[in-house]
Amino acid sequence: MVGCNHHRSSVAVREQIAFSSDQIIDALGRLKVLYPSIEVVILSTCNRVEIYSACQSPTELPSHQQFAEFLADFHGIDLFDFFDDLFERTGEDVARHLFIVASSLDSMVVGEPQILFQVKQAYQLATDCGSTGPLTHAVFQTALKVARKVASHTSIHQRRVSIPSVAVADFASQIFERFDDKHVLVIGAGEMSEETLRYLREAGATDIAVINRSPDRAQALAHQTGGRAIGWDQLDEQLAVADLVVSTTGAGQPIVTLEHYRRIEPQRFQRPLFILDLAVPRDFEPAISDCLGVYLYGMDDMQSACERNRRERDQELPAALRIVERETEQFMTDLFHRATGPVIKRLRHDWHQIKEEELRRLFNKLPELEDRSRREIRQSFERLVNKLLHPPLESLRDEAREGIPHPLLDAFKRLFQLKD
Repeated sequence: MVGCNHHRSSVAVREQIAFSSDQIIDALGRLKVLYPSIEVVILSTCNRVEIYSACQSPTELPSHQQFAEFLADFHGIDLFDFFDDLFERTGEDVARHLFIVASSLDSMVVGEPQILFQVKQAYQLATDCGSTGPLTHAVFQTALKVARKVASHTSIHQRRVSIPSVAVADFASQIFERFDDKHVLVIGAGEMSEETLRYLREAGATDIAVINRSPDRAQALAHQTGGRAIGWDQLDEQLAVADLVVSTTGAGQPIVTLEHYRRIEPQRFQRPLFILDLAVPRDFEPAISDCLGVYLYGMDDMQSACERNRRERDQELPAALRIVERETEQFMTDLFHRATGPVIKRLRHDWHQIKEEELRRLFNKLPELEDRSRREIRQSFERLVNKLLHPPLESLRDEAREGIPHPLLDAFKRLFQLKD
């Protein structure tokens, strides 16, 4: 694996070498032309660009330098603009890294669910393009299994630590069992609004109105999130019908005072109103929380919950990493076994075939033998073959514990004249 991520690369660098879906299809095609024997998957998200490659023959895999040159050529940029940001993983470390990534243990917000979908999407796209094979199938399918195991055996994914995710998962979900029948009003059209809306959409919200002093920004966010843009002059009308309000403006003073809300309150007929005031300074006067049916939470509430979740999540990290480590070890054991398995199977088959031919020749010469004697002779031949096979196969298995023993496999094939 060669790539970069948010730990060591700026957004500007990641943007230069990021791929759209169409570009991934093009890039996979070019890589297969340049390196026909490799399997390859490209994972490109906001926080990482990673190229995973595999090959039955290690000498045919592109090097770190070759992948870097490919990225530079593909994107038409100078190699030295990003080369120092690239890092490399090989062998077992590739599996471990992918399992950690898919389990959202390497995400900017640990435990966020989007990365698993992105890993699935990258793997499926590569498969559709015909650039995957036995090795990439094995490691990516195992990565999806590991991610599910981490999610089910730890509470990593329940401990959201971003303001928007906590606002929806830890606060809004305590008030509402479902969101598909709720009217959501978003006041402001910045990044915080966009991310909060993303979590609300994932939770099922569909009826979304966006209000912003700049109509163009309101329209852009509404279009992006499947909502509708509303004029600022309709704020009171929307507050009267809203079930959930997300407010993230940059106003210097409250846009809704207690007196203002009191004028709207009779139109609500005591229906519950959940307000996420994510603005600093506040958009809603704190005293509004004393009104009947109003649940008002601000940034202080969110940050306290985030910190509490972060501490609880960090306690879960060791358990999650232990799962990854166990699964990595098992995966590599299985991988090495699959690599040596065909040679072992072929050798056993050839030797047992020789054994059967010799037994037939012997029994033909000794037709008077009783069945009991035939069984004894057969068992003796089988024990002899198994004893002769044991040392070389044991050596092969021992070598395979440390990795795929390519030289020894080649030697076996030549020494015992094994055909693929």
